[in-house]
Amino acid sequence: MNSSRKDHLSASSSEPLAVIIIGNGPSGICLSYLLSGYIPYLKPGAIHPHPLLQRKLTEAPGVSILDQDLDYLSEGLEGRCQSPVALLFDSLLRPDTDFGGNLESVLTWRRQKERAIPHVVLGRNLPGGAWHSIEGSTVTLSKGQWMGLPDLQVKDWMRKKRRGLRNSRATAGDIAHYYRDYVTKKGLGHNFVCGAVVTAVEWGTPEPGGSGSQDPSRLFQVSGFLTTQDQSPQPFSLCARNVVLATGTSDSPARLDIPGEALPFVHHELSALEVAMQTGAVTPASEPVLIVGAGLSAADAVLYARHYNVPVIHAFRRTVDDPGLVFNQLPRMLYPEYHKVHQMMREQSILSPSPYKGYLSLPEHRPLLFKEDRQAVFCDPQGGQKVFGVSLVLVLIGSYPDLSFLPGGGADLAMDPSQPLSSKRNPVDVDPFTYQSTRQEGLYAVGPLAGDNFVRFVQGGALAVASSLLKKETRKPP
Repeated sequence: MNSSRKDHLSASSSEPLAVIIIGNGPSGICLSYLLSGYIPYLKPGAIHPHPLLQRKLTEAPGVSILDQDLDYLSEGLEGRCQSPVALLFDSLLRPDTDFGGNLESVLTWRRQKERAIPHVVLGRNLPGGAWHSIEGSTVTLSKGQWMGLPDLQVKDWMRKKRRGLRNSRATAGDIAHYYRDYVTKKGLGHNFVCGAVVTAVEWGTPEPGGSGSQDPSRLFQVSGFLTTQDQSPQPFSLCARNVVLATGTSDSPARLDIPGEALPFVHHELSALEVAMQTGAVTPASEPVLIVGAGLSAADAVLYARHYNVPVIHAFRRTVDDPGLVFNQLPRMLYPEYHKVHQMMREQSILSPSPYKGYLSLPEHRPLLFKEDRQAVFCDPQGGQKVFGVSLVLVLIGSYPDLSFLPGGGADLAMDPSQPLSSKRNPVDVDPFTYQSTRQEGLYAVGPLAGDNFVRFVQGGALAVASSLLKKETRKPP
């Protein structure tokens, strides 16, 4: 991978690339697979359990899914995602998974090298992206089989590695390893440039030989630097006709924006607790660790701290029974550890008569400020103030994508440009069947940036982009 990345980034190639993918997580890997000439077809003799979809699939025998009308195929499908193409691809890969079944995919994959589109995938980390930053023993929220990419099931990979699923779920460490292996096994490594930090994406550069300002073939210029072993950054600048944003949303942690949040004992990632425990800065005899947030990251922090008998104060602004709380949406049988946290939040609250010694929950408490002497001040549900001594603070209330490399930070690409870009509330505004930005020709967004927040569904965005790019390449004059 090291030698090929020099080829991709050597000086600045005068020949523009067809596609640059920024981000090497599951979205970027899946798209690279599709752009490398791996083409999905309906498997001969396969019957899809959805009658309407089955009828549509038989209308174009021998035509690849990428060459069919994705709008038409996905019409009428329902499921746990808002994206019609994501539902379509998920249904083709895992036909009856939402009904507890294990039917095999109705797709077969053919390698057609003549249809491959030259591309490069730029990523800060190893292939797998942010999965390499998650504590390895953390169990995935989704079932292990839902974490897989096309034509390599996680369960088969785990079996060969002599690894097992835990309550049908995998660990983050296994999944990160799986994504690295996937790139190698599918022969995609030459497309990947790891250690690449993108600092600017600009558009409007005329293509060499173009006719100036009226030429529609304007290029994107992607600039940044490559981190090297001796830590000296190596700058690069590439041009491409299309750019795909696949950076996820974990780059910039959400903040409380209260006084004292910048103090050295206040952090915004679980890894800070791991480091503090390794160095002895936090022990079972310390003041409690304050965890702010009521999502799964906060729950993971609670579980981690309690595993090592570190006392915890857990503060969140909602009520325990708020239907919007993620714990109230997870099946108890599948996620016993998260329901244990939810039970603690309810039964070991400051509102109850005898809170458990090692854990105290503060429902409907809003942090007001953190003091230099490690005091945390809260506003309680009645409007009064409460003060707690803490050893460490973890603010785990979500994150935002870091698109600072785009003009205006990418704000004008969101569905509501007046609000911060958010995967859940305000994603990039894309065409639902191509995932191309509605505001910039040639710019695409996939994964959480486009509102697809689970690995099983991000692959539909890759399918839509690949279909769109293949049609563009077909139309391109020789």
